[in-house]
Amino acid sequence: QVQLVESGGGSVQPGESLRLSCTVSGDFLQYYAIAWFRQIPGKEREGVSCISYSDDSTYYTDSVKGRFTISRNNFKNTVDLHMHSLKAEDTAVYYCATERGLLACGLDDYLYNSWGQGTQVTVSS
Repeated sequence: QVQLVESGGGSVQPGESLRLSCTVSGDFLQYYAIAWFRQIPGKEREGVSCISYSDDSTYYTDSVKGRFTISRNNFKNTVDLHMHSLKAEDTAVYYCATERGLLACGLDDYLYNSWGQGTQVTVSS
């Protein structure tokens, strides 16, 4: 089974940027769809973005469209989430998740069986 480790979280001010990375080990990333989720304590986990393995199609939840970009590097076995123009409402623990052979990724958490431990993103002035 693959293992996922998130990195790159931190505290920033509104309007600033962060790049989150998800490093996958145990298999070749090229066979996996990857998604980013986020969760605020007491609230349901929300799908943020995902990238398919078959054609690198990408999807974003409406609240981050135009601000976040997901990309993958199959040679490094990493998937990055570039976050720009961050807002206070982006504050959450961010998780990456993956599923092998998922032709079209989605933003529903039941699609994914492997999860990272999460990284905190705090946007505050």
